[in-house]
Amino acid sequence: MIPSDTLDQIISRFQFLEAQMAEGGGDIAKLAKEYSDLRPVVDQITAWRQLNVDLADAEEMLADPDMAELAQEELPQLREQLPVVEQALRLSLLPKDAADAKPAMIEIRPGTGGDEAGLFAADLLRMYQRYADTMGWKFEIIDEQVTELGGIKEVTARVAGDGVFARLKFESGVHRVQRVPETESGGRVHTSAATVAVLPEAEDVDVQIASTDIRIDTMRASGAGGQHVNTTDSAVRITHIPTGIIVVSAEKSQHRNREIAMQVLKTRLYDLERQRIDGERSADRKAQVGSGDRSERIRTYNFPQGRMSDHRINLTLYKLDAIMQGDLDEIIDALISEHQARQLAEMEG
Repeated sequence: MIPSDTLDQIISRFQFLEAQMAEGGGDIAKLAKEYSDLRPVVDQITAWRQLNVDLADAEEMLADPDMAELAQEELPQLREQLPVVEQALRLSLLPKDAADAKPAMIEIRPGTGGDEAGLFAADLLRMYQRYADTMGWKFEIIDEQVTELGGIKEVTARVAGDGVFARLKFESGVHRVQRVPETESGGRVHTSAATVAVLPEAEDVDVQIASTDIRIDTMRASGAGGQHVNTTDSAVRITHIPTGIIVVSAEKSQHRNREIAMQVLKTRLYDLERQRIDGERSADRKAQVGSGDRSERIRTYNFPQGRMSDHRINLTLYKLDAIMQGDLDEIIDALISEHQARQLAEMEG
């Protein structure tokens, strides 16, 4: 049962914010943000309470001979709606991840498997690019190092749009592929892997970096295959001394490189802090979907059988071609549902 006093407190807070905004007092932007966050919750509370009133009214009508027939028609529909509306209310009350609305940085690196791992990393990059296109998101490659075969040594991309981190945050982990490599003449199936890390992009208010904590070096950027070689010292490497994190950006503009490298560094430090807080909050994070453990094998892509298996939620889909083309909604929706179910169990347990 949802505690009525909890719902009353939410509505009181919502009404207070509404009054404050009408008067023009306080930090309007901050008030408006909290107000907009609470609005869908208040709408769910109102809908749930109204449904309970309608149910009580219909049950009372059963005792009235003139209204009993109408009540008998309405009651099954109202009773059917109640668990649906109640579940929607419970989900709206779950604690929100402050990073869900942020843009995300995706980092992809090949793991075991040599050249084939690099090619698979490139396939994953294209998969996320196509998914971003279907979602209407902006996908920008910030830094990319490629192999001679067209694979990836390392890539960092920025994805911006509505609800980016909320949709992509469960992609972090080890992605394993089973297929016959193009470089394999004997037709044997090989297993290789790539690591994906999805980080919420940090804002200046999230991370403050003291100038004494960083060392910035400029160096010569290397070009591709002997042409377009950058002969100026435009590449930027930033070392965060307290953590040892090193970020390199090698675009043509040194000024732009400094901006990019600082943004990536802030994002990595923000992610470290989020992991530390999450670790303190929950001792059994590894049992949770989206624990953020980058070493966890989360998914297998089996090309000979056209099968994708997500090991965290025991989901298997036989539509690998569509998935590699960016058809990820079914997987992501299932992961979000599982995560919400765990949150509900924790909240009510």
